[in-house]
Amino acid sequence: MVIAELVTGTTILEATRALGPQIRAAADEIERERRLPLPLVQAMKDAGVFRMPMPRAWGGPEVDPLTQIRIVEELSKADPSVGWCAMIGSDAGFFTAFLEDAVGRALYPNLDMVTATSVRPSGQAVVVDGGYRVTGRWPFASGCQHADYIVGHSVVIENGEVQTLPNGAPDARLCYMPSDRCQIVDTWTTTGLRGSGSHDFAAEDVFVPAEHTFSLFTSPILREGPLYALKTMFIINGAGVPLGIARAAIDTVVELISAKLTIFGSNSRNEAWIQTAVAQAETLVGGTRGFLFDVTGDIWETLQRGDSLSFRQRALYRLALADVSQKCTEAVNLLYQAGGGSSVYATSRLDRLMRDALTVNQHMMHSPAVYEVAGGMLLGVEPNQPFY
Repeated sequence: MVIAELVTGTTILEATRALGPQIRAAADEIERERRLPLPLVQAMKDAGVFRMPMPRAWGGPEVDPLTQIRIVEELSKADPSVGWCAMIGSDAGFFTAFLEDAVGRALYPNLDMVTATSVRPSGQAVVVDGGYRVTGRWPFASGCQHADYIVGHSVVIENGEVQTLPNGAPDARLCYMPSDRCQIVDTWTTTGLRGSGSHDFAAEDVFVPAEHTFSLFTSPILREGPLYALKTMFIINGAGVPLGIARAAIDTVVELISAKLTIFGSNSRNEAWIQTAVAQAETLVGGTRGFLFDVTGDIWETLQRGDSLSFRQRALYRLALADVSQKCTEAVNLLYQAGGGSSVYATSRLDRLMRDALTVNQHMMHSPAVYEVAGGMLLGVEPNQPFY
């Protein structure tokens, strides 16, 4: 167990590597039960995974974004659903930067508490004295079955009317709700990331104090420090998931092919097309990882100086996150083919990794539309979508 006072980005990374055997041993249970086993969740808490972005002022490690990516990558290499839940479950360190410090600290007396979130504005937040009455049903709440809080994005309603922003878009706020005030709706029967437990959740007339809500678009950041200076920094460590999947696929194929014979009795590792597939996968993964780390490193240096990101940096930030998923999915597909008939069994690790990669790549953050918007930004066109 990691001692809380000694938790740093380095100790969390080392602890996640040590968790590898426990995670891999639970792979079948994770797939079958469509959630993470609670003993594994506790082990992740003990490792400090969910406190990654918590501020030093609270006793948190305030881990830099490059190390956060490495931590999620390491967990995802062992099991992608574990990495995904780590990425989502640790959002509190970023989200509480939008809240008054005393409010955020009161919400998280224990820095290892877990948060589940749905950013789709599927609920309604009706304005009442002191806050909002929140009702709705939200999809994709990863890790909701082991979360302490569930955060639902909700459109603000006042006097029966949808409130709008100056640009005409609906005003929506992320509303903190205790998990026991929400109902989990079992919907997560999916192709991949089965263990993430990304079910729908519902709430009915839950009172949420105004100070427990914020807007990603209009609320100011109330916490100092470079880690919190960029409102969308909470999405960056998600890049570790496809990277971990692709690295696991490479390792799996190398191990598989080393012992596999062709129908002619020769070793499969001598097959030119398999050699080519492994080489191409390495360059795809290495290239996109290098691009991601270059872009992230440049952004981090800029924020540490106290400067704002340039238009170009904002474009490259989103482009790098989408590209890493696209390229890693391409790499896993090559490796799946290289595995031959061994890949097609549901019990095959390559089968699971292929399904997980495809599912990750369906996320809106990795949409092909990102290339269009980011490309426009590189040409000086102002984006007409959020998260840029």
